[in-house]
Amino acid sequence: MDLVKYLFLATVLGLLCSNGDCKLLDECSSDGDCGSGLYCFSCAEDFSGSRCVRSTVTDQFKLVNDSLPFNKYAFLTTHNAYAIDGEPSHTGVPRITFTNQEDNITQQLNNGVRGLMLDTYDFDGDVWLCHSFKGQCHDYTAFEPAIDTLREIEAFLSANPSEIVTLILEDYVEAPNGLTKVFTEAGLMKYWFPVTSMPQNGQDWPLVSDMVSKNQRLLVFTSIKSKQDSEGIAYQWNYMVENQYGDGGMNAGSCSNRAESSVLNDMTKSLVLVNYFKSIPIKLTTCVQNSLDLINMLQTCYGSAGNRWANFVAVDYYKRSDGGGTFQAVDTLNGKLLCGCDDVHACEIDFAGDFVDLAVADQRQQVRPSLPAGRRHNISRHRSTLPASSSTSTLEMDSGDVVLVWRQFPPRLPATSSWFSRVHLCACLCVCSGGRECRCGGNSHVGKEIETGMGLVLPFGSGSGSGSGFWVLGLG
Repeated sequence: MDLVKYLFLATVLGLLCSNGDCKLLDECSSDGDCGSGLYCFSCAEDFSGSRCVRSTVTDQFKLVNDSLPFNKYAFLTTHNAYAIDGEPSHTGVPRITFTNQEDNITQQLNNGVRGLMLDTYDFDGDVWLCHSFKGQCHDYTAFEPAIDTLREIEAFLSANPSEIVTLILEDYVEAPNGLTKVFTEAGLMKYWFPVTSMPQNGQDWPLVSDMVSKNQRLLVFTSIKSKQDSEGIAYQWNYMVENQYGDGGMNAGSCSNRAESSVLNDMTKSLVLVNYFKSIPIKLTTCVQNSLDLINMLQTCYGSAGNRWANFVAVDYYKRSDGGGTFQAVDTLNGKLLCGCDDVHACEIDFAGDFVDLAVADQRQQVRPSLPAGRRHNISRHRSTLPASSSTSTLEMDSGDVVLVWRQFPPRLPATSSWFSRVHLCACLCVCSGGRECRCGGNSHVGKEIETGMGLVLPFGSGSGSGSGFWVLGLG
């Protein structure tokens, strides 16, 4: 080999990544080449060869916080979570039916799936997870006894005391108290979120932090209405709206409710579930479905649901994508829900950055610092301490105008509050200056140009009651 060819080959090899150094969409030859949260995958419909694509969800609770109501977050959900490739027959008869997932339940949960759709049937004197033929579970369509899956869920909840799992049951169990029996045997009742604590008429759910502190970390919904009274299992359609499943739910630009659900913009139901999967799963094309097409459908369903982002997004083969896939879709949902941004990472509070002081006050309070006349002034930048119970907003200065990037945790605060919160300087949502109206995260706020001797006063809430008041931004 001559010197030129040797140097060229050495250069090319030096550019190739391996041993965990490969980043998103880098070419790869094995999972070990890809960095944390990625795996090596081939999506023949979109790119040649194999590339590193995402394999895990961003933990929105650790990244941002867990102090909002449960319905202010989004969760990746697996359709027919039990219908797993390679699951051996438990009936002694070869299975003749399709699958919907590649990972077992434990792997799904470890990768950040927090919603599991399960089909429950009476079979062989017990409760089984099953596809059906003519409405019945058969030995050639059955996957496994429900208790096996439920024990995996119990092990996960036990090992992860700050996690919440939601089960959505397509329920065909007719045996009296059949579900209660199997949940009890699996040791899951100690995590049960009671129906009596579920909100009515579209109200907010309890705070995630409260659900965790009370160990009420398992939400179970059934499709059988009578079981809410007979077994204390929440009837899904009392609390949730859901779009059409299967091929009927994949028409671009259209998002309609499934027959059992009320209309998607029924605001008396505070949870929104979006299905996006084919009636008959086709593994090879799922990587494209689970990518940009999915995000576009979430945007469509946002409008159909009365300008509400989905809390659950249900898919087949959840890890298959051409890059970010279902994980990026959930990041987008949590970004929209938590701070109005296109990605949840934009909601992160970086305590290593510059900070400003922000006072919460009502309309009777004013901030009138002493400022030189005749010019605009920036908000002072300095550090302050963060109270144990806090709100956060974000600000940035731009050419003398105030660029307000508004987010608030928790969403409701007393109208009069004297403490100061520490907030990060960053740009995310909108610009409020010159008296123009801007819209941040669906809420209207009016920004004023900073004038001599004045503060910037921004209303929040409805204008009355304990959930309203004004942000007063002091100038320095």
